[in-house]
Amino acid sequence: MAKAKTPDVSLVVPCYNEAAALPFLYAELGRVRDALPGRRFEFIFVDDGSVDGTGAAVAELARRDGDARYISFSRNFGKEAALLAGLEAARGTYVGVIDADLQDPPALIPDMLGALETGEWDCVATRRVSRKGEPAIRSLFARLFYRIMRRISDAHIVDGARDFRLMTRQMRDAIVSMTEYNRFSKGIFSWVGFRTRWIEFENVERVAGETKWSFWGLFLYSLEGITAFSTVPLILASVFGFVFCIASFVLACFVIVKTIFWGDPVAGYPSLMSVILFIGGIQLFTIGILGQYLAKTYLEAKKRPVYIVKDRSE
Repeated sequence: MAKAKTPDVSLVVPCYNEAAALPFLYAELGRVRDALPGRRFEFIFVDDGSVDGTGAAVAELARRDGDARYISFSRNFGKEAALLAGLEAARGTYVGVIDADLQDPPALIPDMLGALETGEWDCVATRRVSRKGEPAIRSLFARLFYRIMRRISDAHIVDGARDFRLMTRQMRDAIVSMTEYNRFSKGIFSWVGFRTRWIEFENVERVAGETKWSFWGLFLYSLEGITAFSTVPLILASVFGFVFCIASFVLACFVIVKTIFWGDPVAGYPSLMSVILFIGGIQLFTIGILGQYLAKTYLEAKKRPVYIVKDRSE
């Protein structure tokens, strides 16, 4: 049997309950493929334990289109696991990631590919320059997260950065080589380095279905990113402890001096309870920070697989 030709471009599409959006995405990817007749594409759809028929939809696409492949998980493992599975399966010279909801414009792919083929860049990534249609509070916290990450982390994450990007095989290999269980791809993309060109685009509403990211889910995801790429929270916990030790010593000296020289009684129950509750809250806060890092160490030590495949195409 003749060996299959290596694709020029592999596109990884993580999918979770995206059955309604997949026909629109597939049509757009087909237009991109038709616009680049000299390039061979590979579409890798990763079904992340969907319950809406996405698994059957991607299997049908793979059956009808020789350029399409699919991977189905045994349950929902999360987008990070789906990204890793797709990147590991990608065989192309250039490897990309794109969401299924069409909030990432496939029409940018030819320009992204052209930039990579100049040899000047190792990765062409995208960022949103607007958040039109997004709740104001969500936009505020998103910008705050990017600002905090730039200050406390070695991974420089651009404000509005999307997972939508196209990269060289060398960069893909570097990303896949990072086998950590607790994954935060935006940070990993930055941490591995390589020369990255950024393309800006206006925010696009999803073509069908509903977003899978609640405000709480995004908040937890941001904590995952902070603890995955920075130890500043641990330093912060130490600083809190030192500051409160100094403050308690100074306050004790003040109370003693005040009582000896002026005979004033020590403040009563309400003020004492306020101090105890405040310091107790700080202690719980710092213990929580330590717990986050300890939990990550615990999960890494168990060495469980990032995902489990139930079915896949050849």
